[in-house]
Amino acid sequence: MSYELMIGLRYLRAKRKEGFISLITMISIFGVMIGVMTLNIVLAVMTGFEEDLRDRILGFNPHIMVVSYAGVIEDGETVVGVVRARDDVVAATPLVYGQAMLSTGHSVSGVIVRGVPPDMGDAAVDLRKHLVSGTIEGLGAPHEVSIDEHGKVDTDTGRPITLSGIILGEELAQQLGVRIGDPVSVVSPLGTPSPVGMVPKVKRYAVAGTFDSGMFEYDASLIYMGLTDAQRFFGLGAGITGVEVRVADIHSSNVTARDIERVLGTPFRARDWMEVNRNLFLAFRLEKVVYFIVLTLIVLVAAFNIVATLIMVVMEKRKDIAILKSMGAANGSIARIFMLKGLIVGVVGTGLGVVGGYVGCLLLSRYQFIELPKDVFYVSTLPVRIDAENFATVALVSVVICLLATIYPARQAAGLAPVEVIRYE
Repeated sequence: MSYELMIGLRYLRAKRKEGFISLITMISIFGVMIGVMTLNIVLAVMTGFEEDLRDRILGFNPHIMVVSYAGVIEDGETVVGVVRARDDVVAATPLVYGQAMLSTGHSVSGVIVRGVPPDMGDAAVDLRKHLVSGTIEGLGAPHEVSIDEHGKVDTDTGRPITLSGIILGEELAQQLGVRIGDPVSVVSPLGTPSPVGMVPKVKRYAVAGTFDSGMFEYDASLIYMGLTDAQRFFGLGAGITGVEVRVADIHSSNVTARDIERVLGTPFRARDWMEVNRNLFLAFRLEKVVYFIVLTLIVLVAAFNIVATLIMVVMEKRKDIAILKSMGAANGSIARIFMLKGLIVGVVGTGLGVVGGYVGCLLLSRYQFIELPKDVFYVSTLPVRIDAENFATVALVSVVICLLATIYPARQAAGLAPVEVIRYE
């Protein structure tokens, strides 16, 4: 152990008459600990929100969407085959995407229609996991229902008919007041030509199931339809409007998307999930940066306590400094003594803050004692994601701030003239 470190450690153990300095040192350690702990917990919660939202979005959206600037993709099987042949692609399924209105005779709602192959309905988008009622095999399958001339269910006097099954969002089903087996009407806003002009195209389907994605926007406006039914409803023939792709590594989906574009060429466009939701995730990252900067000020305030502590120690140890210099200690050695003392305070406070933040995150994750209003947030408790990289960054920034705080007091101690100190003291 160098004598600078030995003396720095000794100065941490204040004498009885220096009890006030010892108290300020403990306050400095406590301040650094609170700042680091708070920053770690906040970043863990923000990361948890970001990853939870990402998982919910990817639960009902493909990692990559391949579309054509020309509109309808006529040779869909060839495009799907080219995409599916890639090693980094887990699944690729054709998709028909469009807007329509859903009616039950007494309620109407605008919806987004997704037409997917029933046998591959959960290949690119994990629909099966989110089903609340029904099965994915019922998508596009015939369902027998009873219906009268008014379009209302009447099992006693209605006539039986067979309709293809569709899957609705749970919130949408509640708004329309329908359940499994009930008939619904899908109305195309484009309409069909007739002698009297364009008339709305109406097609009846049966509710085959409901899903709950955990996100109101999807649950209240999204319906799944069999691919063949969607092609027939939108008049696409054998064409499709896009290809849904699931990749092995979601973090490299942008690279895969660019490769798919290069292979398919013009007029195809591949958009990955990060590009589609760019504004949302950029907002999350901006919030994390802002929180990091604001909460780092807590550590900065604790660093000022370290400055005050070291200045008082320098004033108290003037005689010791003069004696050490008279014995041949260099200015750099004197400065290192006080820098090491302040660094020890910062490292101890940072270490306690990291441990406290980790324990706090574990408690929040396990016991979930902070509840959030369900009508405001899409989660009921704080999501916590402990990221080692965030903890390491916070610890490094805290130690650096504490080290920088020791420079001025250390330079003041190194600049003391031993002759002046011995003469007057």
